[in-house]
Amino acid sequence: MTATTQTTTATLWKLDTAHSTVEFAVKHMMFTTVKGRFTDVTGTIDFDDSDPSDGHAEISIGAASIDTRDAQRDAHLKSADFFDVEKYPTLTFRSTRVDGTLEHFTLTGDLTIHGVTHPIALDVTFAGKGKDPWGGERFGYIATGTLNRRDFGLTWNAALETGGFLVGDEVKVTLDLQLIRG
Repeated sequence: MTATTQTTTATLWKLDTAHSTVEFAVKHMMFTTVKGRFTDVTGTIDFDDSDPSDGHAEISIGAASIDTRDAQRDAHLKSADFFDVEKYPTLTFRSTRVDGTLEHFTLTGDLTIHGVTHPIALDVTFAGKGKDPWGGERFGYIATGTLNRRDFGLTWNAALETGGFLVGDEVKVTLDLQLIRG
């Protein structure tokens, strides 16, 4: 098929930052979970409503926007021990593959944290769609995944007197995204 005879229903969607969250959870002292979020998140998703496999997503996260509800911990996470936000101000995700249907798919892409890029696969579920009161069209998706923070050079830790470490290596991420037609 030539480019002149192809038809596409690809649509550009923008992340509604006021109605989207990017959250994470990591073990603390091996027995409790600390949760946090990033408040500075932007992004676009371009996909065909009838065939998401040809879609593309780009998300940018301001590393300094980390919020764990503890100012001292947040300052430590922003320091060179962890995110080093002065040197690496942005976390990015760029998709490389979409497998599945509009209702449920795997979104694979390159995640860059702390200047290091690794692939990650996110399990994405359609949460709904509708018209807002101002005539805009919106979609909702929930994406979940797991990463090892050490893969991204986030290796700071402290040994515990009773054995084990202060900060777990496995980080669970959840993106609850609302998209508006761009």
